Amino acid sequence: MEISFGLLLMVAALFFALYSVRIVPQQTTFIVERLGKFSRILSAGPHFIWPFVDRVTYKHSLKEYVLDIPEQICITKDNVSVAVDGVIFFRVVDPYKASYGINNYAQAIIQLAQTTLRSEIGKLDLDRSFEERDRINTAVIMAIEHATDPWGVKVLRYEIKSILPAKEVLEAMEKQMRAEREKRAKILESEGDRDSKINRAEGFKQEAIKTSEAGKISQINEAEGKASGILSVAKATADGLKEIADSLSAPGGDQAARLRIAEEYIKNYTQFAKAANIVIVPSSLSEPASIVATAMAAYESLSCSKEGQKARQRPDL
Repeated sequence: MEISFGLLLMVAALFFALYSVRIVPQQTTFIVERLGKFSRILSAGPHFIWPFVDRVTYKHSLKEYVLDIPEQICITKDNVSVAVDGVIFFRVVDPYKASYGINNYAQAIIQLAQTTLRSEIGKLDLDRSFEERDRINTAVIMAIEHATDPWGVKVLRYEIKSILPAKEVLEAMEKQMRAEREKRAKILESEGDRDSKINRAEGFKQEAIKTSEAGKISQINEAEGKASGILSVAKATADGLKEIADSLSAPGGDQAARLRIAEEYIKNYTQFAKAANIVIVPSSLSEPASIVATAMAAYESLSCSKEGQKARQRPDL
């Protein structure tokens, strides 16, 4: 009897230890009820409860939940059917409200997110629904956050995963995009052709300008060269005449001039006689001195006429 009583006592102690000690994991809370009524919340760590009196009714994880929102059909403002799905992130912030505020907060969040999403999509056209995803996400979060406050749940963020129009709408959108691409391609091609023609015309214009400027510069240079040549010849002639005049004014210059004139006269006379088809016979072939005398007489006549002109130009005569 003593052995049986001791064994029974050990079994009872083991049973009491198993059912009275609760170890709560990290980021987890237990809701304890005593005789069917809320008693306390157990945080992470070991805890003691009374067997048959206290009972762990609910267990909540305080980690962040990721919940898929099933795909649903929404109607846009321009009466286009689109299939929309998303994902929502939330966590339990009040275990008591999460236990007694609602029966299934996850299912409630899904339903509320779908309802709010249909409402927000219905306010937008199809094109804007693709562009304003951030605004839709914010609107869904604000609507769900206000409704989930009594449930002890906080919605952190909501994201639309995809917006998929019907097949007919996709085909129409594809045709529209193809036409738009073709239109842009033609516009770009025409603009490119226009720019090419403008560039070519500008090139021809610049070429003509450069050619005309080159011709102008060439003509100017040629004219300046001719002017410089004429000026140089005139200067050289003037210098030569000055030298001749100085030589004639020197002693013996008159006799040298007479001799030079006679030589040139005879030389030219001889060349003329050879080149002509007729024979020129001097009036006095036996007297070459007469030819020299004739040339010198012409020279003296020219000298006298020059001196007379100088005399007339003097104001005192």
